[in-house]
Amino acid sequence: MPPTSASSTPSRGELPIIQATMDLIQWFVPLLNRLPRDHRFALGDRLIQGLYDLLEGLVAARYATAKLERLEPLNARLDLLRLQIRLLHSFHLIDDRRYEHVFRLLEEVGRQLGGWISQQRRQCPTTAPA
Repeated sequence: MPPTSASSTPSRGELPIIQATMDLIQWFVPLLNRLPRDHRFALGDRLIQGLYDLLEGLVAARYATAKLERLEPLNARLDLLRLQIRLLHSFHLIDDRRYEHVFRLLEEVGRQLGGWISQQRRQCPTTAPA
């Protein structure tokens, strides 16, 4: 299911990873808001908060002098989001098609984040990985 209201092309001056994260949020948050009440206020809210934290971290990294310090913790955030989405699927709260789609969106963000981190490590080789 493609994003409905978001374009996949970055807005003028927007980093592709930020646009990809916004596309993910715009597609996934409405679905999370329709979860059954007992899951919406536990897992759903955690996922939504995690997505917004990820977006906030990416924007902060964009403007930070020490980008690597901002980017590396976002890998852990992505891993947690992946695990939480797996839980949604294992609880049968999202079907296979939506699960595969959200994972593709999340993997695209992860691929871009990994590339950004690698690029920053090449620019600052004296910084030891965390």
